[in-house]
Amino acid sequence: MSISNRKPGEKKEAPSEPLKRSIAGCMKAIARKQDLEVTFASDRPALMGDKARLPEPPRKLNAGDVAILRGHSDSMALRLACHDATLHRRLAPDGQAARAVYDAVEQARVESIGSRRMSGVSSNINAMLEDRYHRGGKYEDITDRADAPLEDAIALMVRERLTGQKPPPAAAKIVDLWRDFIEDKAGQDLNGLLKSIESQREFARGVRDLLASLDMADEAALDPEDEESEDENQSDQEQQQGEGQSEQESQGDRAEMETSADSDDDLEEGASEEADGPSGEMPEEMDEADSENASESWRPPSRHNEARGPDYKAYTTKFDEVILAEDLCDADELTRLRAYLDKQLAHLQGVVGRLANRLQRRLLAQQNRAWEFDLEEGMLDPVRLPRIIMDPFQPLSFKREQDTNFRDTVVTLLLDNSGSMRGRPITVAATCADILARTLERCGVKVEILGFTTRAWKGGQSRESWLQGGKPGNPGRLNDLRHIIYKSADAPWRRARKNLGLMMREGLLKENIDGEALDWAHKRLLARPEQRRILMVISDGAPVDDSTLSVNPGNYLERHLRHIIEEIETRSPVELIAIGIGHDVTRYYRRAVTIVDAEELGGVMTEKLAELFEENPPQASFAPRRKLHA
Repeated sequence: MSISNRKPGEKKEAPSEPLKRSIAGCMKAIARKQDLEVTFASDRPALMGDKARLPEPPRKLNAGDVAILRGHSDSMALRLACHDATLHRRLAPDGQAARAVYDAVEQARVESIGSRRMSGVSSNINAMLEDRYHRGGKYEDITDRADAPLEDAIALMVRERLTGQKPPPAAAKIVDLWRDFIEDKAGQDLNGLLKSIESQREFARGVRDLLASLDMADEAALDPEDEESEDENQSDQEQQQGEGQSEQESQGDRAEMETSADSDDDLEEGASEEADGPSGEMPEEMDEADSENASESWRPPSRHNEARGPDYKAYTTKFDEVILAEDLCDADELTRLRAYLDKQLAHLQGVVGRLANRLQRRLLAQQNRAWEFDLEEGMLDPVRLPRIIMDPFQPLSFKREQDTNFRDTVVTLLLDNSGSMRGRPITVAATCADILARTLERCGVKVEILGFTTRAWKGGQSRESWLQGGKPGNPGRLNDLRHIIYKSADAPWRRARKNLGLMMREGLLKENIDGEALDWAHKRLLARPEQRRILMVISDGAPVDDSTLSVNPGNYLERHLRHIIEEIETRSPVELIAIGIGHDVTRYYRRAVTIVDAEELGGVMTEKLAELFEENPPQASFAPRRKLHA
C-alpha cells in the first residue's frame, strides 16, 4: 500500500521535476546568483543576462543524459561567476574570425576554472562537449581543415593546456587537423595562458598575443593604459547595463559558430534583430523601380511591351502573377509544409550544415567588422545609456558600423519550380537555399530566394484567351507565369523560413519558362542598392511549356533564354552562375556546373558562392550588342 503526500486534486509531479530543481539550485550556487531565472525548453541552451534556458530532460533519463544536462548548467553558471562581459567586449579584437576564437577561448577558460576545482563539474562538461561534437556525426570522419572549425580547435587545445584533459573523442579530428599548425605558430602563447587563468584581463591579453602569432589580430590594437583609465571611469551601473547586452552577444557569437545546422531554429536571436527590415517588397512596384534605381552602367529596356529577345513575345501578360509565398496558402498550411520539409531532410541537415559552416568560415575570413562609437548620429548605443540616466544633460551616444566592400553584397537564388523537380530535387533545393540564406545573413550578405513556374499545365487563361481570339498565328508565349517571392532581400531569414515549405505543396510545380524568370530576377537585382550583385540559378532542364511550343518553333523558349543569358553575361554588372541538376546547363551559361545527383547540390552551391566571394567584383562591361542567330 503506497502513501502519497499529495493534496486532493493536486496533479502528480513529473518525474523530472526533482532533477530540474536540483540543477537549478546547483546552478544558482555556482553562479552566486540566487535571483537567476532557470527554465527548461526544447530550444537550444541559451544564457541571456540573468535568464538561463536549459534543454528539457528526456522522459527516459539515463546517467549520460543527466551529465550532459548538468554540463550545460555548469558551463553557464561558471560563465556568470567567472566572466566580466563588459571587460570581454572592450578587449575583443575587431575581425570576425579573430572574435570567434577570442569568444571560444574565453568560454574554455571559465569552464576550465570549474573543472580544475570540482571533479564533478569536470566530468559534466566533458559529457556536454562529447555530446556537442558527436551530435550528427559532423566531425568524426573529417579529413580536411576546411571542415574543422579553427576556433574550436584552439579552444580545445587551450582547455587541454589548462586542465590536462584531452579533447573529447568526437572532436579529436578537429584538433588533430590543426594541432601542428597552431603549435608551430603559437605554442609558446598557449603555454603562457595557464598562469593567467584566474585573471580575465591578463588572459585576454594572452589570447590577443596568440591571435597575433596566428596572424589573426594586431598586437598594437590593445592599449593597456587606455583600458586602465577607462575601467576607472566606468560606473557599476554601466557595467550592469552592459552585462546583459554583451552576454547575449558573446554567447550568441559562440553558439552560431558551433551549431549552424543542429536545427532549423538555431539562428542567433540577438544578431537577427539587427537584420530586421521590411517584411517584403510589393511585387507590383518592382518593374517600375528598375529604371530609377538600376545601375548607371546598364539599364534594361524600360518599355514593358518591347520585345525581350529575338522575335520573343507573350500573347498576353494579363494573367501573369508575381506573388509572395505566404499569399499562396494560409499560415497553418505553410507551417505544416515546413514541418514536412524538415522531416524529409532530417538526416541531411548535418551534411548541408557542415558545408554552410565551411562557407561561413571562408567568408568571415575575408570580412573585418569595425564600429565607430560616440557619434552624433547612427544606431543608438545602448551600453552608453546609463550615462544619460546619471547625467540627463549628457548627449545621446550613437554608433555606426564601418562600411566594407564584402558586406555590400546581395545574392539572389532563383529556383526552378517545374514539375520535373518534383521529389528529391526540389526538397534538397529548398533546404540548401534555406541554410545558405541563414549562413549568408550571418555574414552580413542579403539573400533573396525566388521561384518560377506557371499557373497551369498546357496553357491556362492565356491559351483560353488565344483560342477565343481565333487562334492567331505566332502568338508567342501561351501560358500564365507564376513568379514566387519566397524571401525578399530585406526580409530576415527567421520571418521567411516557413515560406520554403510551399515547394512541398502538391500541385505547385508545373511548367518552366526560364528566360522570363531570369529576366525578372535580374531586374530585381538591378533595382538593389548594393554594389555587388550575384544571381544563382538552380534548374534541372531546358525551358519547357507544351502550350507555347505547340504553336511556336521548337527552340522558341530556348532561344529567348540564350538571349537573356547573353545580355546579362556581356552587358550587366550582375554576376550570373548556374547549377544544373541532372542536366547540362554549361551549354547555356558561361559560368555553370552540372551535378548528377541532387545530394551534391549543397556542396556545389557553397563552393561556387565561396569562389565568387574570393574573386574581385568584376567591372561592368560595355560590350556592344551582338546579333543573335536562331
